Amino acid sequence: MTTIYVGNLPFTATEDEVRSLFERYGKVDSVKLINDRETGRPRGFAFVDMGAGEAQNAIQQTNGFQMGGRPLRVNEAQERAPRSKPSGGSGAGGPRRW
Repeated sequence: MTTIYVGNLPFTATEDEVRSLFERYGKVDSVKLINDRETGRPRGFAFVDMGAGEAQNAIQQTNGFQMGGRPLRVNEAQERAPRSKPSGGSGAGGPRRW
């Protein structure tokens, strides 16, 4: 299974439209449109899960594809680096001394 990042989506794009585009190149296991947590509005990107061989072909065929007047940016999704946690305000980030 390969996860594909699909960026620069028009904000009006639906899950069905994205699925339909990628189904041209193979079986799509899932599509997830990403929305802003606070506003609920689309953020303009999605993740598509497909089989590895089909995914590579889909990436090549859809990168730069015009959707709603916008060229899609399509590539294999990368693991997101873990976010650093706040230090708790102690300044040095070390243990607090009371």
